[in-house]
Amino acid sequence: MSEESKERILEYVKSQKKTKHYFNDLCKAIPEIKMMQAKKIVNELVNEGKLKYWSSGSTTMYMLPSEGDVDKEEKGMN
Repeated sequence: MSEESKERILEYVKSQKKTKHYFNDLCKAIPEIKMMQAKKIVNELVNEGKLKYWSSGSTTMYMLPSEGDVDKEEKGMN
């Protein structure tokens, strides 16, 4: 179940137009799984290098490691 769930989360992230995703967004890919189990699955994806954290200081989001340099993206928004 865990590997299938990981694949569903990754497919969800890849199919979206935005690059950064809240944890609750990732849960939409696996609605039948409880939040605690979903958190473990997302953390496994981060540990495996398939997702990475992005933090604004107050909010933690998730993104694909291949999404480029977020610092440059953020500077462009200011």
